[in-house]
Amino acid sequence: MRKKHHNKKKASSKKWSAKLHLWFGLSVGIIVFIVSLSGTLYVFKDEIHNSLRKEAIDLKKEDIGKKPLPITLLREKVSLELNEKYPISAVEIPLDKTKSYQFEYYEKSKKGWNYFQQVLINKQVYVNQYTGEILAVYNEKYDVFSILKYIHWGLLLNSEWGPYTVGIPTVLFIIMLITGIILWWPKNKNARKGRFWFNWENVKNWKRKNYDLHNILGFYASFIALLLSVTGLYFAYPYVKNTFTFALSGSWELPKEKERKSPDSLMAKNEAIFDLAAAQTEKLYAKSSSFRINLNGKNKKGKELKNLPVTVYGLDGRYSERNILTFDKYSGKLLANKPHHKLNTAEKYSNANYDIHTGSYFGIMGKIIWFIAGLICTSLPVTGFLVWWGKRKKKGKKI
Repeated sequence: MRKKHHNKKKASSKKWSAKLHLWFGLSVGIIVFIVSLSGTLYVFKDEIHNSLRKEAIDLKKEDIGKKPLPITLLREKVSLELNEKYPISAVEIPLDKTKSYQFEYYEKSKKGWNYFQQVLINKQVYVNQYTGEILAVYNEKYDVFSILKYIHWGLLLNSEWGPYTVGIPTVLFIIMLITGIILWWPKNKNARKGRFWFNWENVKNWKRKNYDLHNILGFYASFIALLLSVTGLYFAYPYVKNTFTFALSGSWELPKEKERKSPDSLMAKNEAIFDLAAAQTEKLYAKSSSFRINLNGKNKKGKELKNLPVTVYGLDGRYSERNILTFDKYSGKLLANKPHHKLNTAEKYSNANYDIHTGSYFGIMGKIIWFIAGLICTSLPVTGFLVWWGKRKKKGKKI
């Protein structure tokens, strides 16, 4: 009796799982397909950019060894040559002296209903720091990877509400992954044989092959897909981020940066402020990959900064190992040094979430696995739709 009751419960849970899996799949399948495909194509962005922009990144041997020109002078040179409406926002300086400086133009508006209306300018300018020569200018606003990123982030819609158009389907996709595992789960030991790999020796029917592709590949990709979905929701919804923060640190919010009043605010601004900050950064973090200096005195939200922040990246192509330095914006005096190893667990995770989401946290092998998992996730709405369509046609024939 108990066994029968247990089997009935199992059958009922599988029945409801099948219904939810189908309903959610048909309702958000197209969005899952678009988000998965755009994310998959974005995975190797750094490797592709580094290859295509090699001539702009790597400097000529004859230039290396000279003293770099002042950052202010380089900024003025770029501003005069490009004559853009907006100021240069930042410069990224590699610790490798054979690599060029990257000056960035970035300005965003809250107005507009889509990505192209909101992003006013996004350009990368590669400059030879020894000669002042502009090596290349890339309009990142129209770069394929920037567009892929914003399709993935919010279907190219306004950044305030666009992420919800992806976030809600992502929540439903998580439910689909869980119900998919329940449906995949074999009834007994004999049923396990065909659940882990394809057995197509005597199978000629495309419907059966399609079903196996959906079922078996879906199972293998589901665990990485769950991780991708949760790390994606971390970006989209503040309450998901707050839940992570609380679980990792016992506090609902990440520690806020203390506002440090500039002790030298009455002084005339030192013209070599950026070079002073760069020199001190290089001394403190000589083994790092690169560092980014804010040049326009504003944060990404457009608010004026009271000091000069410098972000130091520990590893090339990674954001997880990040160190923050704060300098007096008048004198260039170091006010604070916040190294990565002194961050709490929630702060470290916050820095690492992007790298985990893209696979770069696990190196090139991680990116390859993430890419394969992304391709499978892209295929699931297609194979799933074909499974449903095949059953629908079969029922129609019977009638």
